[in-house]
Amino acid sequence: MDFSALRNLISRYCTGEENWVDSRTVYIGQREPPPGTEAYIPQRFPDNRIVSSKYTFWNFVPKNLFEQFRRVANFYFLIIFLVQLIIDTPTSPVTSGLPLFFVITVTAIKQGYEDWLRHKADNAVNQCPVHIIQHGKVVRKQSRKLRVGDIVLVKEDETFPSDLILLSTSRDDGTCFVTTASLDGESSHKTYYAVQDTKSFNTEKEVDMLRATIECEQPQPDLYKFVGRINIYQDRDEPIARPLGSENLLLRGATLKNTEFVYAVAIYTGMESKMALNYQSKSQKRSAVEKSMNAFLVVYLCILISKALINTTLKYVWQADPNRDEPWYNGKTDHERQRHVMIRAFTDFLAFMVLFNYIIPVSMYVTVEMQKFLGSYFITWDDEMFDEELGEGALVNTSDLNEELGQVEYVFTDKTGTLTENNMEFIECCVDGHVYVPHAICNGQILSGSSGIDMIDSSPGPDGKEREELFFRALCLCHTVQVKEEETVDGIKRGIHQGKATSFYISSSPDEVALVEGMKRLGFTYLRLKDNHMEILNREDEVERFELLEVLNFDSVRRRMSVIVRSSSGHLYLFCKGADSSIFPRVISGKVDRVRARVEHNAVEGLRTLCVAYKALSQEEYHNVCQLLDSAKLALQDRDRKLAEAYDLIERDLILLGATAVEDRLQEKAADTIESLHKAGMKVWVLTGDKMETAAATCYASKLFRRSTQILELTTKRTEEQSLHDVLFELGRTVLRQHGSLTHDAFSGLSGEFQDYGLIIDGATLSAVMKPAQDDSSGNYKEIFLEICRNCSAVLCCRMAPLQKAQIVKLIKASKEHPITLAVGDGANDVSMILEAHVGIGIMGKEGRQAARNSDYAIPKFKHLKKMLLVHGHYYYIRIAELVQYFFYKNVCFIFPQFLYQFFCGFSQQPLYDTAYLTLYNISFTSLPILLYSLIEQHVSMDILKRDPSLYRDIAKNCLLRWRIFIYWTFLGLFDSMVFFFGAYFLFDNTTFTSNGQIFGNWTFGTLVFTVLVFTVTLKLALDTHYWTWINHFVVWGSLLFYVVFSLLWGGVIWPFLNYQRMYYVFVQMLSSGPAWLGIGLLVIISLLPDVLKKVLCRALWPTSTERIQNVEKLYQSHLSEFTPLPLLNSSLPDFEAHNINPRRSGHRSKELMYTHWRGTTGYCTFSSTLGPPGIGRTHRLVGLETSV
Repeated sequence: MDFSALRNLISRYCTGEENWVDSRTVYIGQREPPPGTEAYIPQRFPDNRIVSSKYTFWNFVPKNLFEQFRRVANFYFLIIFLVQLIIDTPTSPVTSGLPLFFVITVTAIKQGYEDWLRHKADNAVNQCPVHIIQHGKVVRKQSRKLRVGDIVLVKEDETFPSDLILLSTSRDDGTCFVTTASLDGESSHKTYYAVQDTKSFNTEKEVDMLRATIECEQPQPDLYKFVGRINIYQDRDEPIARPLGSENLLLRGATLKNTEFVYAVAIYTGMESKMALNYQSKSQKRSAVEKSMNAFLVVYLCILISKALINTTLKYVWQADPNRDEPWYNGKTDHERQRHVMIRAFTDFLAFMVLFNYIIPVSMYVTVEMQKFLGSYFITWDDEMFDEELGEGALVNTSDLNEELGQVEYVFTDKTGTLTENNMEFIECCVDGHVYVPHAICNGQILSGSSGIDMIDSSPGPDGKEREELFFRALCLCHTVQVKEEETVDGIKRGIHQGKATSFYISSSPDEVALVEGMKRLGFTYLRLKDNHMEILNREDEVERFELLEVLNFDSVRRRMSVIVRSSSGHLYLFCKGADSSIFPRVISGKVDRVRARVEHNAVEGLRTLCVAYKALSQEEYHNVCQLLDSAKLALQDRDRKLAEAYDLIERDLILLGATAVEDRLQEKAADTIESLHKAGMKVWVLTGDKMETAAATCYASKLFRRSTQILELTTKRTEEQSLHDVLFELGRTVLRQHGSLTHDAFSGLSGEFQDYGLIIDGATLSAVMKPAQDDSSGNYKEIFLEICRNCSAVLCCRMAPLQKAQIVKLIKASKEHPITLAVGDGANDVSMILEAHVGIGIMGKEGRQAARNSDYAIPKFKHLKKMLLVHGHYYYIRIAELVQYFFYKNVCFIFPQFLYQFFCGFSQQPLYDTAYLTLYNISFTSLPILLYSLIEQHVSMDILKRDPSLYRDIAKNCLLRWRIFIYWTFLGLFDSMVFFFGAYFLFDNTTFTSNGQIFGNWTFGTLVFTVLVFTVTLKLALDTHYWTWINHFVVWGSLLFYVVFSLLWGGVIWPFLNYQRMYYVFVQMLSSGPAWLGIGLLVIISLLPDVLKKVLCRALWPTSTERIQNVEKLYQSHLSEFTPLPLLNSSLPDFEAHNINPRRSGHRSKELMYTHWRGTTGYCTFSSTLGPPGIGRTHRLVGLETSV
């Protein structure tokens, strides 16, 4: 463990720094400051080793064992194993110890292998070479030997070995370009700046002569936040202090681009780097299936204790008769007679616990773990979820929640980059009410046929012409766009101006690229940033230069950014662009009404709008601005707050110039995906930071809202007119008037029986709703809000802060139904809701990879969510539900005959089965078939699951693991076990003889019961299997063959390592009897018969929609094609009646049209909605072909 932080705290406190600021001092180049300037206090920092592994060679065994025995089932079996070692129990300790050892070993090997891979990756990183400046020379070292304060030389295309402060670069302006794709997925080039006083140091000797210290905050994981200052010591007594921010910090894992080399100093190394701090493990999420498993386990533990108590009590009741107390073959010793009866009873109770402990399926946990781990690969291998543009497929960050994908009830989605492409297209701009529309501009690519400019209402006067050009200049200057150079400066100028592909714009924001490209089409071309001067080419092909003085960066709270520039004529301007809600309140003049009207018009059309404003600054005002910003930037404490206050003072009294409109197109198949989720019974909420009109237009386009949807508004505008209390109760009466107090099902919105409602709420109103009520009279707003939401088919939350997104998800999670929630997003602002939801899905979008890194699953596009939930989620849940129920069932079948046997052996704890059978039942004989079933079973084909989303409803609300189903499986196990035991007992009671006249003994009886047991539980799984492949046949029939071969070898060979062999020749002797063969077949059939009858009756009388599909699919599989409409398949089998599965969806169809492929000929067939009885022929009409079905 690293005690450096504690050591620093103690050392500082002991030297009298009681009011220690949470910061560190770094001595550049390990050089002491000049004498008399400040006290030299060397500090200890961790080395640069990255440790992502969990274990070491020395602590693997104890740490892994500790973690595994924290699981209740493992700890329980350990106790049972210890009891078997301590007291005289009826079964060998091997019977409990070997399965436990198998489970612990398999899990340890899996975790050890994963950790070995992490060690291997860590060593590869820690041994990478780095170049360090020492004594004026470049020294090559391993990365792990880098220390805080070392000066590092990094060359182009190299990765930064630690978090570094940029001192100087090969570029004259002290800038360098960096990609942070490995950190946040942003492939665009970001600009970083060297310290102003050190950017001229271009040689090793110059850098090595530098005497300076850096004071900065202690390590914290925020990638985009850094506060510090550098003190540079020159000839003067007082050092020069310069502020340091995130623009000076080069992060470990980022890559240097388009810059020959840089010199930088290490400030955070190893596990203190921001990259390492961001890779800390997230909180563990538990699925509903796992909770059901634990509940079932408690029930079976109670059954086990009950069995042990019953047998212990009956034993002493039975032995109360003196004649039964001590049979001659089992006489008690003197020591046993002298023991207290309570001690003897407790010992017997423990012995019965050991005898019956196999009812707790310890191997189920390792099987479930293997199923989840191996099953997760089916998502990553899915070619349909591979995106050619990104070159990536779906990712699984955790396999613990696979089955939760099949239980989702609420989907919370971001809008920009998730529902939309985040691929901006410049549509128009409005200057003082005059609208300018260039032809198609899309992210830097000018489409063919787009020469010329269209202007709508473009008749500005002389003043208007000047303001128009000022607007265009503002958009060419107020941004963080970089020019990717591919030719010389002249080539760039010519290429950009003529639209050639010799250079292009790159930025971390697609909006900015679209705006700069739009200005290029309108005659003002941004050329480059050179020597801190921004160059633009105007309509007269003249290059204008503006000195960039200050950049007030964009943040999500202010929702605007500004630049301060000086023109070549010496005039000072502040240009500001941002959301209309953040610009209009700061405007004092301009044609606000006309611009506002155009902004609102564009928002209704679904366009993203920005407003542009400016103000001219005098030299004195600029001087005050510089002082304000410098004092805020140099602050080590509360720098963000002070900067925000400074920005607020600076960005005031603006003059409105105009507004822009950019379109963010819907992603491919986004509307189809949302519609499918609705049909599957899920409620979709859109949570976005966009304004209401823009978001609402997107919701209509994506079919979240339909034209028939009645929109309910819970917004600031409405709450200003009425009180929040009145608005909530009015909305509540509206939605409950028709539905009463019943929750409105989302699917009902597709029928005409219910009015479809959609709710729109904004962030400010949500904050008011979430506040606790001040008095009882105001009521509980949260409950009313939830009731309204439950009765709406879709909800749109706009103007949402990231934290509010998480609050919404948490609110729904905590509601009385406790629904399963899923959050999907693509940006850093979506991380909080992704972590809060039961299942978090990240989109590999253009806003970085923060969402994908923090999610449970990552997908390239929103459309892939449909298959992930409706197909993969459906399959995962069906498979693991069967696995869990089947494990409990087969263990009841296994151990209940042992319980019944005690009534026939005087409760003497005599085992019914041999030790080998007790040990291998769950490990070998019955484990592989269910594992394979849980990996590849497909009860319905993938195509049908995709075409009919309503099948998702059949598995909703954990329906396959409800108590009713669990009790059915348990009673089925009890019935089968009674058939095994009493069937064998009555069939062979005093009548079974072998060929040599011997009677079956107790081990033969137990082997017979065990044989029927193995065949029954294996064939039960075979009957439940719908998707057969060669590997199913191999595993199912191979498991039965393995049992037979093992039994023949176990009882047919004299094994030298066994002291006694009670099973010798038992299995062969049993098989030599004809009645035994007949009895095995008969008992297996009787055991399976009730379950088969139940399924046949339920399918005939009360079929689910899934069972209807299965029936039709089997009967007409050869006649169906991928074009067959699913409503036809949803009809009941014998009549093909044209009624829908869901009774609330009504509608009469006189004729169904089905496109199909038939022997290479495309045709169609018609089915009447009122078909005759089954005997009447039905025909497919094709070209020259008629076939009866």
